[in-house]
Amino acid sequence: MVKLLYPLAILFFSSAALGFIPNCNIPEQGSTLQVIHVNSPCSPFRSKNKLSWEDSVLQMQSEDKERLIYLSSLVAGRSIVPVASGRQVTQNPTYILRAKIGTPPQIFLMAMDTSSDVAWIPCSGCDGCATTSFDTAKSTSFKNLSCGATQCKQVPNPSCESTTCGFNLTYGSSSIAASLVQDTIILATDPIPGYTFGCVNKVTGSSVPAQGLLGLGRGPLSLLSQTQNLYKSTFSYCLPSYKSPNFSGSLRLGPNSQPIRIKYTQLLKNPRRSSLYYVNLEGIKVGSGLVKIPPSAFAHDPNTGSGTVIDSGTVFTRLVEPAYIAVRDEFRRRMGKAVVSSLGGFDTCYTVPITVPTMTFMFSGMNMTLPQDNFIIRSAVGTTSCLAMAAAPDNVNSVLNVIASFQQQNHRILIDTPNSKLGVARETCS
Repeated sequence: MVKLLYPLAILFFSSAALGFIPNCNIPEQGSTLQVIHVNSPCSPFRSKNKLSWEDSVLQMQSEDKERLIYLSSLVAGRSIVPVASGRQVTQNPTYILRAKIGTPPQIFLMAMDTSSDVAWIPCSGCDGCATTSFDTAKSTSFKNLSCGATQCKQVPNPSCESTTCGFNLTYGSSSIAASLVQDTIILATDPIPGYTFGCVNKVTGSSVPAQGLLGLGRGPLSLLSQTQNLYKSTFSYCLPSYKSPNFSGSLRLGPNSQPIRIKYTQLLKNPRRSSLYYVNLEGIKVGSGLVKIPPSAFAHDPNTGSGTVIDSGTVFTRLVEPAYIAVRDEFRRRMGKAVVSSLGGFDTCYTVPITVPTMTFMFSGMNMTLPQDNFIIRSAVGTTSCLAMAAAPDNVNSVLNVIASFQQQNHRILIDTPNSKLGVARETCS
């Protein structure tokens, strides 16, 4: 079983303990898919382990750190991701969605990743894959792509040892070898014939999402690029609060039925990491006070790949060190003489009530004001509360600020690439 992020649900309460029976078979309508946390009661990947609150937080922090290394490594021309030596790590996105592939359709729970492009799933006969795999022989619409196909030039490390185009990539601590293929994929009620994806033949390591990945990035083989006529390169998603017993949200594809009342900021392009969704973060408020942060901490630089990105697969927001220290110190100042403790990568924890009411990310053209549940993480019994943010890892040359899923929960994030806009609106996602 693939190693997965331990859930916020385990940290705070168990829906099963409350007697809640989730509806895991909600019909998907139109172009809207249910988005499920990997440890939702509806997920077959939910953790069977009952870790303590402290151990769960430490586990998530460790895996988040590796996720940021992965994001920092998405530089044009590179496909090998640094892996911490001596142990297995995971890059698994926290959320999965249901896709049907082939004719007749075979169902897969694929990881949703806004920072990846080409989709891939384990195929029959895969060496090192999980038990669930795509049986290509049973699909009448399955097709291998040749080495001469245009798409073969758009995958990392293409190879042509046979007539079929192959490619290799690294995801987390795993190496993946795949063939480039096409088949029909059905998302919600939308059939997409001839969708190009990777048919995984071999996996080394344990950090690959068990039933594959659907890339929602900006690259040439991402969902947006392959469905421009259908979805107009537009989508939105809403990630649920950890307090939701359903622990599921939604992915809405295409420009229809998107929120009308929504604030926008400009999407920026960065050729160093062309798949990522960059935005212009200009400042941060703690409460009503603007934190003094050097502008260089937020600078968008195409030469280095620095700047700020929105990512669905990172759990806790990471800021480059000068920005984080300034935010942390202002947070501590507002807590007065309360004793500060630490928990793993969280260096600002308290055993007294937290009194900072809001935090605001100030983007060009819009503000994103967060209530406490979006920036404070609390233990199950409420005895410890921590500022749920951290500095970017200091063991890599990281220049990325990453606005992560904990901070995004109960917000609808709208990606409108034709108009180069990213929108944010408050929404109860469950």
